[in-house]
Amino acid sequence: MKPKVEILAPAGSWESMAAAINAGADAVYMGGSRFGARAYADNPQEEDFLRAIDYVHLHGKKLYMTVNTLVKEEEIGQAADFLRPYYRQGLDAAIVQDLGVFSLIRDCFPKLPIHASTQMTVTGYRFAKLLKELGAARIVTARELSLEEIAEIRDHADIEIESFVHGALCYCYSGQCLLSSLIGGRSGNRGRCAQPCRLPYEANKAKGSRGPRQNRYLMNLKDLCTLDLLPDILEAGVYSLKIEGRMKSPRYTAGVVHIYRKYVDQYLERGRAGYRVDPEDKRFLLELFDRGGFTDGYYRKHNGRDMIALGEKPAFREVDPGLLADLDQEYVKKKRQEPVSGRLTVREGEPVCLELESTGGKETAAVSGAVVQTAQNQPMTKERLFKQMNKTGDSPFSFTDLQVDLAGDCFLPVQELNELRRQGLRKLEQKILEQYRRDGERLPEDRPGNQPEDGTFAGNAALRLHVSLEEREGLAEAASHPDVDEIYLDACGFPAESWLDAVTACRRAGKACGLILPHIFRRKAEQYFKKHIRELKEAGFDELVLRSLEEPEFLKEQGLEIPMVFDANLYGMNGRACTQLRRMGASRLTLPLELNERELQRLTKAQAGKGAGRDWELMAYGHIPAMVSAQCIRRTTGECSRQPEVIFIKDRTGKRLPVKNHCRFCYNTIYNPDPLSLLGLKRQVEKLGVRALRLSFTVEEPGQIREVLDAYGDHFRRGKDAAAPPAGFTRGHFKRGVE
Repeated sequence: MKPKVEILAPAGSWESMAAAINAGADAVYMGGSRFGARAYADNPQEEDFLRAIDYVHLHGKKLYMTVNTLVKEEEIGQAADFLRPYYRQGLDAAIVQDLGVFSLIRDCFPKLPIHASTQMTVTGYRFAKLLKELGAARIVTARELSLEEIAEIRDHADIEIESFVHGALCYCYSGQCLLSSLIGGRSGNRGRCAQPCRLPYEANKAKGSRGPRQNRYLMNLKDLCTLDLLPDILEAGVYSLKIEGRMKSPRYTAGVVHIYRKYVDQYLERGRAGYRVDPEDKRFLLELFDRGGFTDGYYRKHNGRDMIALGEKPAFREVDPGLLADLDQEYVKKKRQEPVSGRLTVREGEPVCLELESTGGKETAAVSGAVVQTAQNQPMTKERLFKQMNKTGDSPFSFTDLQVDLAGDCFLPVQELNELRRQGLRKLEQKILEQYRRDGERLPEDRPGNQPEDGTFAGNAALRLHVSLEEREGLAEAASHPDVDEIYLDACGFPAESWLDAVTACRRAGKACGLILPHIFRRKAEQYFKKHIRELKEAGFDELVLRSLEEPEFLKEQGLEIPMVFDANLYGMNGRACTQLRRMGASRLTLPLELNERELQRLTKAQAGKGAGRDWELMAYGHIPAMVSAQCIRRTTGECSRQPEVIFIKDRTGKRLPVKNHCRFCYNTIYNPDPLSLLGLKRQVEKLGVRALRLSFTVEEPGQIREVLDAYGDHFRRGKDAAAPPAGFTRGHFKRGVE
């Protein structure tokens, strides 16, 4: 049995939306004026978006709205008012990243399907099942998943699967990138990514360059093209084939949709045995947009140098004008009209009547008009009536079958016929759209569940200092320092055989000890922790720090009931999201890294009356993870040694960004070049009412760790004036925030 398929097209404008429908898309996704992850697209305002909903429905298609940005506490209350008119108009689904927005939609618009955005970093069936339980109708998989991993989601989670099949690839796992945000305040999580991964970088280790200058575009991934893999993708369980490109032209959208429509139909008609891809169609797609060739992405491989363009995007070239003219004529400028059948009854002395029926007879409409007069001179003919009624003009319909029942010597003014046609087609249009409308539905009131009962914080516990370590060399310094209360060991740098000894060392020093699980939880991570579950249980960790929402269910399956700290990349940007994360099992949340001091205060106070009190942790020192990628800079610039190491990539300004390849779980982390430091901001930090400050050590030597611990102990524990932070530090977003 062949699978059902949806071709899902991008639209950054009305023109792109219409071109996609003309070219054969089954559904379109586009952003409104707010809350969408392409803030710089030509997103329609409310009136035009409402018209777009009607447009796709009249043509039997669907429209999904991207509401896929992280939403701040002060904005979450506006989201319901923003969505309400689109919901009532018949919006088919909302694509969502923020768990607070997810919760709000479930409360306020219970009949609106939610598609979990790729920004949620869904990498396995456990998170997919959780999202289904929360009310999601569909998940958009992380682009990095293999065919086997997608099939595993299909087999274990009863939920629709949507995956990208064509267009730009992010270097980072979507939703796990802060690079654009940290460099210039343009947050990818807020729809304003400046695409720093497309810029040149020079890789080096200690001294010397790793690779020729012409290969400096180390993160510039080629565009995805999966024509050769479509049967595999569909048979793995993907229902919706998603094309990227809301910032691209209507011609691009039309051309790509047209090609994928051709091959989806070929597969559905002929099956795998009859599926053949014409190389000319790939050439056609490259003519539309070429970043340096195509890749079939991660479906068959985990990463690879051949997926990176390495060089600059090819210089502008003149595209075949015939190609552009054909796209304009066939899709971009073509007016689409749906076929209808009709019966016009014109009988002398009786009211004229028009009966209409949509394709397939799903909707019917009938209207009557003026009484048919007796012709004084030349009676009307069927040919004349046919000609006049077929002038459907700007209507979304055209007649494919029009029967005329003409009896007697009949006459009607042309204006009467025109008005009859207009009324009939308008009534048919209204009947088609009525089935999508939610005008009469009584909507629940917004139940934010995140308003403070008062402005106070619960508890007066002393501020704790927590230390996270990525390398074992720093353990002795952290364990021996009197100001440290808890030490987190990163599983990327601390192997399972070291856990028990490390926990024992911490306990002897009077410190609590936790384990940080990997940023990305896929097969290698699952296999590793299953293999070492005995060591994990016997180590006796006080807490586990989670960075993936695949992990809570995995831990539950293994019978582990250790308190879970959710890290900053499990975004609680608003009170609703924080409430949802706590329901998922978080005993403590780490405050987001993209909120400024004022926004953090608003967030923590909003939760103060909900029993959260001081149940927060704040990163106060460290090189912030700017990107988490399935790619490997080490492999791109040389050979994969299968050994963890630190290399540096230098950007155009001369900044050196540390990069670690976490071979145990096979992903890379690129860190911000300057460490975050909140030294000197004791008063501002205290206003947040957090329980703990986290000092994160990634590339520091033991001596540097000691200096940082001394400084933070003196300032935050003993109230001493802080010495100047080290040269080249950053306040992160604590002062500036993001738009």
